[in-house]
Amino acid sequence: MATSTITANALRERIEHHLQFTLDGASPKENKQAYWRATCSAINDLVVAKLSSTQQRQQKAASRQVNYLSLEYLMGRMLSNNMHNLGLYDVTEEALKSFDIELSDLFEQGADLALGNGGLGRLAACFLDSLATLDYPATGYGIHYQHGLFKQSFKQGRQVEEPDLWREFGSPWEICRPESSQIIPLYGHVDHQTQADGTVKSVWQPGLEFKGVPWDIPIVGYNSDTVNVLRLWESRSVGAFNWELFNRGDYLSSHQDKVYAETVSKVLYPNDEHDAGKELRFIQQYFFCACSIKDIIARHQASNGVDWQAFAKDTAIQLNDTHPTIAILELQRTLIDEYQMSWSDAWTLCRQVFSYTNHTLLPEALEKWSVKMFERVLPRHLEILYRINEEFLNKEVNAKWPHDFQMRAKLSLIEEGSERMVRMAHLCVVAAHKVNGVAEIHSKLVKQDLFPEFHALWPEKLTNVTNGITPRRWLKACNPELSSLISQHVKEDWAKDLDSLSQLANLAEDADFQKAFMAIKRNNKVKLADEILKLTGVTVSPDAIFDIQIKRLHEYKRQHLNFLHILALYSRLLENPDLEMHPRVFIFGAKAAPGYHLAKEIIYATNKVAEKINNDPRIKDKLKVVFLPNYRVSLAEKIIPAADVSEQISTAGKEASGTGNMKLALNGAVTIGTLDGANIEIAEEVGDDNIFIFGNTVEQVKAIKSKGYNPYDFYETNKELTKIIDWLDSDFFTPGQPYELSAIKHSLLDGGDPYLVLADFQSYSDAHQALDVAYRHPERWAKMAILNTALMGKFNSDRSIEDYVNNIWQLTPCKA
Repeated sequence: MATSTITANALRERIEHHLQFTLDGASPKENKQAYWRATCSAINDLVVAKLSSTQQRQQKAASRQVNYLSLEYLMGRMLSNNMHNLGLYDVTEEALKSFDIELSDLFEQGADLALGNGGLGRLAACFLDSLATLDYPATGYGIHYQHGLFKQSFKQGRQVEEPDLWREFGSPWEICRPESSQIIPLYGHVDHQTQADGTVKSVWQPGLEFKGVPWDIPIVGYNSDTVNVLRLWESRSVGAFNWELFNRGDYLSSHQDKVYAETVSKVLYPNDEHDAGKELRFIQQYFFCACSIKDIIARHQASNGVDWQAFAKDTAIQLNDTHPTIAILELQRTLIDEYQMSWSDAWTLCRQVFSYTNHTLLPEALEKWSVKMFERVLPRHLEILYRINEEFLNKEVNAKWPHDFQMRAKLSLIEEGSERMVRMAHLCVVAAHKVNGVAEIHSKLVKQDLFPEFHALWPEKLTNVTNGITPRRWLKACNPELSSLISQHVKEDWAKDLDSLSQLANLAEDADFQKAFMAIKRNNKVKLADEILKLTGVTVSPDAIFDIQIKRLHEYKRQHLNFLHILALYSRLLENPDLEMHPRVFIFGAKAAPGYHLAKEIIYATNKVAEKINNDPRIKDKLKVVFLPNYRVSLAEKIIPAADVSEQISTAGKEASGTGNMKLALNGAVTIGTLDGANIEIAEEVGDDNIFIFGNTVEQVKAIKSKGYNPYDFYETNKELTKIIDWLDSDFFTPGQPYELSAIKHSLLDGGDPYLVLADFQSYSDAHQALDVAYRHPERWAKMAILNTALMGKFNSDRSIEDYVNNIWQLTPCKA
């Protein structure tokens, strides 16, 4: 049955079937979990049927397919998104009302699919949505994390990490595919065997093997014929346990191999501040890459046998950042060791199928692994790496820069030093036929600052694809009231043609539309205020400005700049409680990596300052600060529709793109930000009058650092900065415990303020003053908010995917 023709009665019957037979009749009205699971299963019946027809159609067409390799997929909850994409929202709502169940209640059931951390994983999720929506054949590959990142809570203001048991009782959206399991070798040594013709063959003798078991999550396209697959690999032991040790009574040791194997897919981003953590993370990356390469080859051979020319034509592999880089070495190894392909033919094929997305300009985020670890864990891959490097330097680099040993050292895949390191980003650039940045400014800096020598060597290789977000989840599903208002005024299916939102620009000064738009915004703020009260116990007014900074906690994203400005506002209010200022609620959401000390100190300081401010009657509720625990997709879906202000305040030249800026603007938030990442392109779209830009530009940041930046120059000359920074050494916010918040002061002064927080502070403060004035003119603010929604068409992930398709992947839609 086509999903567009299914009736509420038919869907009700499917739900009843699952309540009775899948859930054993456990269906009292108060058991919302049972109704959620039954509803998910009923919807999934339709999804799987559509998946089957998609796969048959794609196999028959033999279309080129992209394989998207990413260590993260921040999927969130699936029910609402799948219903919207299938066009079943109203039908499902009607079916559930016959059970006296509200659909909105079910959305709170079930866990987020906790397969990612931040923007990288959410971007991957948006791209999968768009690929299916546009009917392109695609498979996502990643790891089936048992616990994902971590569940965050606060204890006395400090971050506490707990396992995120997102799939403790299974997920109705995932399907185990044991028939496609793979065996993955590790460790061991390489034998060099002389053949009859005198050639030497390298044979890897592994010391350990894991089993990779795939779990498939169907990805439903919006208003399309296609359901693609996200395939996630779970690591298991090849054997269940050691029977001999078990019989001897050594029960714990008998399970040792099983526990070790399962650790590989246990958690996203194990702490790599120690050697064991580094090795586990390295093995994670190889495990999912090796499983994926084997699976890609198996799928190709099912249709084409061992026709490797066809493989190059029908296969594209996209590396999402450097995490999947080992896939390059694994494909080369597989072709020459297992299929006896010549080195040159195998390397030519690798360079035809791989492309790489760079997501960072931060040197510390460009992955490097020690040669010693490579030698221990993947000895055969290290041999292959050495040969790739030798041929690259001797042939390609030497041809461009003859006998230039300094250039060879810069471009070598091996970084020489006290510990020799493998430069994974260099390997990506050497192997990929295309390398893209993710915003115009970022791609420019990739060419100029990050990889200038590679750009000189291959001027056509480095390109740009500006990121985008899916409007299906980030407007249609998460902001239903605004979606309904838009649909009354935009004739086209704007969720598939986001450019059509530009029609709303004609209504930006219409008094009735402004009233309706801002009423929806306030209603969303009321809902978020209720959520804030439930999660934190803090009461906030929906009539205050909701100022939002939600993203991964990192110094370059500068949550501590926001924090300093909050201190400044608090100081001003203490000096003058009648200060002319619209009430403001600053709302944070962020997780800090477990080993990132300063990031955790910023969370702690923000919580302690919030505790003081929120309970100070002297400032008359003009200022509130909230740090929401356990930031994730489902929480973002509640925060973003309620945002008045979007904080995008990274140091210019540090944020590759940002996608939170796009989500917030699409929902009518006005950005305050630097000229960094996609902020520049957002400013170009919405106009300078509808965004608040502050701070040093990329060029100015470079100039400041080249002259020798001294943060004390700002600390000593700006009296307000002096006061609020010195506040951190006192016990004003931590009674009886002075210096508790000094870590931030130390990083800003003695630590050199690497991200120029103090250099941008006054400009940031001035921009907030201008923002406050604008908000106190309701018609002006409404116009700004409406234009931000209306002019976000460029930032659709559908447009991003079309750019990839046309410039990198060369795909053809496969429609019914």
